[in-house]
Formats: sequence, C-alpha cells, structure tokens
Amino acid sequence: MKGFYSLLGIVYVVTTSFYLSPRTAIVRNEISTKKIERVADTKSEKTANAVSSSEELYKSIAFEAGHELNEEVFFKALTGFENLKKAGLLNQDSHLLTVCDFSMSSNTKRLWVIDTEEKKVLFNSLVAHGKNTGEEFATNFSNTNSSLQSSLGFYITDATYNGDNGYSLRLLGMDKGFNDAAYKRAIVMHGADYVSDEFAAMHKRIGRSWGCPAVPRDLTQPIINTIKGRNCLFIYYPDQNYLSKSEWLKA
Repeated sequence: MKGFYSLLGIVYVVTTSFYLSPRTAIVRNEISTKKIERVADTKSEKTANAVSSSEELYKSIAFEAGHELNEEVFFKALTGFENLKKAGLLNQDSHLLTVCDFSMSSNTKRLWVIDTEEKKVLFNSLVAHGKNTGEEFATNFSNTNSSLQSSLGFYITDATYNGDNGYSLRLLGMDKGFNDAAYKRAIVMHGADYVSDEFAAMHKRIGRSWGCPAVPRDLTQPIINTIKGRNCLFIYYPDQNYLSKSEWLKA
C-alpha cells in the first residue's frame, strides 16, 4: 500500500506541476504585457526621436524664401538616405542629398542639392523630366527601355563621362521595379539648352529629356562635380504604388 500511495503522490506532483493558480497566471500575463508595452514604447520613442531630428534638420536649413523644399518630401528623402547608409550602399559620412520634386511645375526650381552637415542648400535649379512623362507637369513614370519616361526613386550617383549630351553623370537606380533599369537605359544627369527660363518663357514649359534629369548648361559641371561619386539622389512624385512599395521609405 505504501508503494501505491507513493505512486499516487508522484502522479499528483507531476500533474499539478503544470497547473498555474489564477493569481500566478495573472502575474505572468502582467509581466508579458509590460514587456510588450516596453518594446512598443521603445519603438515609439525611436520614431519620435527620428521625426524630431528630421524636423530640426529641416528647420535649420537655409532655404531661399519662396524656394523651400516641401517638408514631407524632405522627410521621405532623408528616410531613404539614412536607410541606404544602414544598408552599406552609402558611406556613413555621406552628407550630400539631392532631391527632385517632380510633383512641381517644370518651370520652377524643383531640384535641391543639400549639404546635411553644413545645413545649407548648395544648388536650387530647374530640372527636366522625360518627354513621355508629361508636359509642364510630370504624370507618368516608367522603368522600361525606350519609354522616354522618368523613373521614380532613390539613386546613387556614379562616375562621370563625356557623351552625346556633353559632361554627364551615371546614375544607379536603387528601387527594384521602379528605377533599377536606369543604368541600362542610360538614364543620366546631363546639361541641356532647353532647361532654362528663356525656353520656358517661349514654350510655356522647359524642354524634356528622354528620361534623364537634365539640368541647365551653366550648372551642369558645378552640380555634377559636387554630387558625383556615390551620393544620394531622390526623384519624388506622390505615386502611392511607389511610396507604399519602396524598401527605402520604410521607417
């Protein structure tokens, strides 16, 4: 009988070892909840700090009155800029950020070259979009060869060369499906006579390229020589398909 009772005792211990009293279960749930809340709070704090830092940087940049880069566009550009650094595609000390806001009229200075370290605008210029991207305003974008359309997204500037359009800068598209065919399509930055206030006054818009972000002739060398050699260029347009899918815009 003693053996029988001993066996019953062992069975009781084993079966009850998996049982949690209501109080113990509540305590454990509270601990788990607090851990989840701490993780969520940490993420929220990081996001808030990032937003605050971006806002401070934006406010500290001396944009020319009437020629400010849209704040939300700047935040998106900065997010991709930092993500490209984290991915090792840009040097950690990279501080030049070039933004083309193609939601604006092509008759306005919609290209900015910003030194995020010195917190100043180095260039603010006209820039052309592709012939089949639109007239005065850009509306259509493509990653397809011979489309004569501009491509949205983040680029890394590469080497320079002298071609049919003179001094030019090769661009490496970083957004899969949106601009990663740029190199094969020969989408480059170059100068063009049709990118000028005079041309715009005569034709009601500046001229258009075959998909390249063309700049004024007199600014071609200064801009290209400033941003060449693995710096960031962002071509923006409020296309929800792109904005929702770009891996570089994920906070």
